[in-house]
Amino acid sequence: MRSLMFPIRHMFIALMLGTMTLVPMGADASSDKAKDLARVEQKGLKSTGENRLNELLVQPAAAKGSVKFSRSWIDAQPKATGSAQWRCLAEALYFEARGETVKGQFAVAEVISNRVKSARFPGSICAVINQGTGKKYQCQFTYTCDGHAEVIAEPQAFARVGKIARLMMDGKVPALTEGATHYHTTAVNPRWARVYTRTTKIGVHLFYRHTWRTASN
Repeated sequence: MRSLMFPIRHMFIALMLGTMTLVPMGADASSDKAKDLARVEQKGLKSTGENRLNELLVQPAAAKGSVKFSRSWIDAQPKATGSAQWRCLAEALYFEARGETVKGQFAVAEVISNRVKSARFPGSICAVINQGTGKKYQCQFTYTCDGHAEVIAEPQAFARVGKIARLMMDGKVPALTEGATHYHTTAVNPRWARVYTRTTKIGVHLFYRHTWRTASN
């Protein structure tokens, strides 16, 4: 049935397009023909359905490799929504990196994603972000255990990082940090940074990955 309906649907669309193209709309077209054409168009649009029309008009999602690290590009993307895991990532980006460049925010999101993939850390975004929460200043992400209320006071900034979280979770972003699982700002110099491998600097953050030790080294 599907193999028959697919060409029929396209024949209908082609018929509509052909009708719209071939009917003359210049001096030779009568008002009756114009009205008939309008009725055909309205009938076709009505039969297509509102939901389908909305789908056709929605801006397509970004393809992998097409991401641009600029606020103007991010702001032009569709509003992002998602699950509780998406919300956790968006909040982490908001409280940890909303003052960073767009590329820096993507890099922080990548670190969280890398932790989820690592056996050394919990296996979900929310679990990674909330690891150690409950012990003041002993958590992995300070905003979750600093004793201050987590208030989103900048809706536009949150909407932006929400889009970044969505793109990261959908696998649309090229790798930026060479597998980093840690980062810190250039304003501090934590002891652990001396034993991990620094991979890159993006914005005001330095990124690191574990220094793996094996029998061969």
